[in-house]
Formats: sequence, C-alpha cells, structure tokens
Amino acid sequence: MVEQETVWLTRDAYDLLSAELDDLKTVGRPKVSAKIAAAREEGDLSENGGYHAAREEQGQMEGRIAQLAAILRTAKVGEAPDNPDQVGVGTLVTVAYFGDEDDTEEFLLGSREMLGLDTDIDTHVFSPQSPLGSAVLGAAKGDTVTYTAPNGKVIEVTVVEVAPFKA
Repeated sequence: MVEQETVWLTRDAYDLLSAELDDLKTVGRPKVSAKIAAAREEGDLSENGGYHAAREEQGQMEGRIAQLAAILRTAKVGEAPDNPDQVGVGTLVTVAYFGDEDDTEEFLLGSREMLGLDTDIDTHVFSPQSPLGSAVLGAAKGDTVTYTAPNGKVIEVTVVEVAPFKA
C-alpha cells in the first residue's frame, strides 16, 4: 500500500471539497444511475451511444469521488496565519535564488486544493514535504536556506517576503 502525503487545507477549502463530495454522492450518483437505467431500456447496448456516454460520465464521477475522499482522508486543516513572521502552511512566499537575486519566485506553501475550486489564480504551489517547501518552512524574511533539488544540485535561496494567502 502506498503511503499518502498529507494535504494541507484551509477550513474553507476543506468545507468546499466536503460539500462537493457530498453532492456527488447524493445527487450525482443517482442522476447518472437514472441515465444508465433509461439507456438500458432502449435495448441493444452495443450500439447505444447514450448508454456508453452515461457509463463514461459515471467512471469520471467515481474517479472524482475517490480523489476527493483521499484528499479529505489525508487532509490536515488549518488557517493561514494573519500576520506571518515565519513561513508556514498557507503563506505566500517569495524567494530569491543565490547568485541571481533578481530571479525570484512566489509560491503558496500548502496544496493546490487550498486555492479553491473556482480560483483563477496562477500560483505555484509547493507542499511542505517538497524539497523547497521543507527548506523554507519556519524560515523568516531575510533568512537564507539550502535544499537539494531532485537532480541532486544544492540550491540556496533567501526568503524575500512572507504574506498570508487569501483565496
């Protein structure tokens, strides 16, 4: 069995994902089941486009249900700090790369699900378990930290800014 990584969520993101899961189970499943039953009544299933489309929809929905259940099962819920002095889950972090201080990167420390379902924000997200995420976790503005990239290269970054994330 594969161990799943903790998914960091704000309370709002957790509630939204829980509501989506509940809706899929209580409304989506019966609706798709009714479509499949209606298509079955039409006869020959081998050439029944409606039946195959409904089965495809069912498969996609069941995949989403499984995905949401896994996210919620491994979720750790917390709120982004209002005035972060240190990098923590739910903060927007800007780092500068050593040797090229003009090369900065801003990212959310947490999980993509923290962005919300209908958020149109183009923000990079790093988990606290990622090499960069674990290196900056707990660092303050002005701190310099190092981490080992997946290719084995040691990278040094300076925390330029820390701000609370607001979806």
